[in-house]
Amino acid sequence: MKVFALVDCNNFYASCERVFDPRLKNRPIVVLSNNDGCIVARSNEVKALDIPMGVPFFEQKALIRKHDIAVFSSNYQLYGDMSQRVMDSLRRFAPDMEVYSIDEAFLRLDHLQPRDLIEYCTTIRTKVLQWTGIPVSIGIGPTKVLAKVANRVAKKQTGVFDIRDQKTQDAILKTLHVRKLWGIARRWAERLHRMGIETASQLRDASPVIIRKQLSVVGERLVRELRGQSCLDLEDVQPRKNIMSSKSFGNLLTEKAPMAEALANYAARACEKLRQQNSRAQAVYVFVQTNGFRETDAQYSNGLTCTLTVPTSDTRTIIEAAKFCLNRIYRPGYRYKKTGVMLLDLIPAALEQQHLFADSDQRPGDRLMATVDRINEDHGPDTVFFGAEGIHREWKMRCGSRSPRYTTQWNELLRVS
Repeated sequence: MKVFALVDCNNFYASCERVFDPRLKNRPIVVLSNNDGCIVARSNEVKALDIPMGVPFFEQKALIRKHDIAVFSSNYQLYGDMSQRVMDSLRRFAPDMEVYSIDEAFLRLDHLQPRDLIEYCTTIRTKVLQWTGIPVSIGIGPTKVLAKVANRVAKKQTGVFDIRDQKTQDAILKTLHVRKLWGIARRWAERLHRMGIETASQLRDASPVIIRKQLSVVGERLVRELRGQSCLDLEDVQPRKNIMSSKSFGNLLTEKAPMAEALANYAARACEKLRQQNSRAQAVYVFVQTNGFRETDAQYSNGLTCTLTVPTSDTRTIIEAAKFCLNRIYRPGYRYKKTGVMLLDLIPAALEQQHLFADSDQRPGDRLMATVDRINEDHGPDTVFFGAEGIHREWKMRCGSRSPRYTTQWNELLRVS
């Protein structure tokens, strides 16, 4: 029998902040979205205050002051690096692993039987906390869906929960609403409600044929997974076919020059991801848009695709193509909120595409980009960057409450006095 474990970091963003500032222990914490707009992460203390997820920050300021809630801007470099450390720790215990999100991973544990899996997962939890400072909860089940359910219970109890026993499954699924199940969106929950299916146990006991007609083959798989029939195995990470990099500006922009700087920066980030998966792009798409919520402003949005003569992962070429697109679609007289770049039609770098009328030798550019990537990896992001990305960067997102990037910037290392 297959055995899956879902490892989920507890309140991951808040936990990352607490690792480097012990004064935050037991203090309520919220983390804000890009440009400090909405609340996107909450500690347990904040959840107990009934502050919802996704609400605008300004609407909650009075409550935040009243309860002395610590507020942080999103610190993606810190969170990404801490996630990598957690995942590297997990690989020491279970090489069969699927990184599901920045704070979740599925493990296959069948090769460890007849070992006591609760004891083993407790050890994993202890070691991850010791090595990274991040608390995790682990759910064990015969399928990925049931492991997800077990993880929900683990978070509320001792941190590790095993749901492989049939009686345990019956007791928990009878009290779990279908909208809490992994893979059930709001519309599907409403459809199941009209069918008289409210709980996970009712869905488990429903006819797979009928559920397939109502919710497609995905719904049928969910029914079978709830019955303990494993339909979803660990997935290999497949190279992406497209890569997008886009953010809203910290302030509305009217001039093309700062927009071009932002676009060059986004293109550089996209190219880093492109090289990490060892791919090349065959086309570049650029878009611009104003703020549709500002009804008093004139509205404009546009996009353009530029096909590359030779597929490439060279940031210089991508930036040049992105600026070409921007020059074509930029229109003066508008207050722009956002721009972005998407790398299209990605192919493996090993597929050397020759061109009759252009120099298709990628080796000099590959060596240069590898050097840039290595320097930035060793010394921190943006240690070396392209002049087109700008110096002062007036377009940068607002992040007035961002904590130091303790693990990725030398000048922001934790100081102990």
